[in-house]
Amino acid sequence: MDLVIHDARVIDGTGGASYRADVALEGGRVAAIRREGDGGPRLSARRTLRADGLALSPGFIDMHAHSDLALLRDPDHSAKAAQGVTLEVLGQDGLSYAPVDDRTLTEVRKAITGWNGGAPGDTSVDFDWRTVGEYLDRLDRQGIAVNAAYLVPQGTVRMYATGWDDRPATPAELTRMKQLVAEGLEQGAVGMSSGLTYTPGMYADDAELTELCRVVARYDGYYCPHHRSYGAGALAAYEEMVTLTRDAGCALHLAHATMNFGVNKGRAPDLLGLLDKALDEGADISLDTYPYTPGCTTLVAMLPSWAGEGGPEAVLARLRDDESAERIRHHMEVVGADGCHGVPIEWDTIEISGVGDPGLAGWVGRTIAESAARRGEEPWATARRLLIDDNLGSTILQHVGHEENVRAIMRHRVHTGGSDGILQGDKPHPRAYGTFPHYLGHYARDLGILSLEECVAHLTSRPAARLRLPDRGLVREGHRADLVLFDPDTVAAGSTFEAPRTLPAGIPHVLIDGRFVIEDGRRTDVLAGRSVRRTA
Repeated sequence: MDLVIHDARVIDGTGGASYRADVALEGGRVAAIRREGDGGPRLSARRTLRADGLALSPGFIDMHAHSDLALLRDPDHSAKAAQGVTLEVLGQDGLSYAPVDDRTLTEVRKAITGWNGGAPGDTSVDFDWRTVGEYLDRLDRQGIAVNAAYLVPQGTVRMYATGWDDRPATPAELTRMKQLVAEGLEQGAVGMSSGLTYTPGMYADDAELTELCRVVARYDGYYCPHHRSYGAGALAAYEEMVTLTRDAGCALHLAHATMNFGVNKGRAPDLLGLLDKALDEGADISLDTYPYTPGCTTLVAMLPSWAGEGGPEAVLARLRDDESAERIRHHMEVVGADGCHGVPIEWDTIEISGVGDPGLAGWVGRTIAESAARRGEEPWATARRLLIDDNLGSTILQHVGHEENVRAIMRHRVHTGGSDGILQGDKPHPRAYGTFPHYLGHYARDLGILSLEECVAHLTSRPAARLRLPDRGLVREGHRADLVLFDPDTVAAGSTFEAPRTLPAGIPHVLIDGRFVIEDGRRTDVLAGRSVRRTA
């Protein structure tokens, strides 16, 4: 045996009661489990670790991550490794870096600079891939801190085949999109994502999305939409996704399934009732959430969809034009832009969390309303100025959530955990560094919203089942030794809105493939992560 962990409180991921045991690892897998009271000789190995009652659980699976470039740029990646995350799902919200051609790569790099960095001219990552398979190969070749799965991003696929036009795809373009999705799945993607409040993916109608989901279904993948509204019309947007995937025969995983904005206060039971009805009728549905109320995205994402037609340069041209800018303002402040989920924007809820241009760092940590008051101007004038000066690279926190909705949704039978962690910016959302210990410490231990055993199941076996990974998500003989040792009494998110990059407490050891990536609370130099690919 390579390692025996003695006297652990095993929380095995099933949701069942924990138990005391010694756990032996060999060759990157769990080789033996000897429960307290079992007969026979004690397990032995070349190396031993005394858990002394620490909880031993499967590694946590982040079902919604934005580490597409961070894994390549930052080998340490303690933001996730220190939380006990051993697998992240990338390619989220319909926008990522494969599949692309040269034109599409340049455009998508500019479009999601606020999420990931990597703007044109940034040389911190060598973009030496074009296909999904080549991107996954690059992760394997370089070696990464944690494992990574990938979703084919529908917005990028549409950008590749159709460009940035707000129009139905032609039959030839739809055929090309279906080919690109199929190729991505054949090369290892686990499903397809959409960002239906982000251009150009939001320009796809339901018929187009249904055809793409039929391709996903053929490969036993799942569809992961950021649907068309989390504000006004949120329930209709959820129902649209349930109906669409039922028609396509495709599994559905709802990304960051929140009920935000004032119009949805106290309405989580309406969403859960909708999902329960579909589940009882045989639908294959799951969801993820982060355990916080504010959201996080880019400032440019708040604009109406028509302002994004033509791509980033066209957006900037419209912002510079007074007449177009006034039309944008009217849609945002009066009508309720689709980019802001159909709700008139409240500038006092929009806090700047990061900027692409370091010279603009003074904006960070204040709301648009606060900065406008300091400047003696209307909030839209301030927002417009920042969008132009920062070349659309600014990220925001949007303070529009409701705690009762967060708690109700995390209890649901198909709930999983996802950080939606944007690692860019001087003041990122603390969910990027704290989601998983915050679930364990605050919501399970302190509030009792879930038992510790239930909470671990939400973060491990449930997502592994959605990803069709038969040998992950449980502490079980023969399963991969992706494991976390944490102290149930002290585990907590260190990250806060004031100090968002603080690492968690109470997670001394994290192993991937049986190798320590966190040992005694410190990041090792081990790069044990690899791509996790869809299997036939």
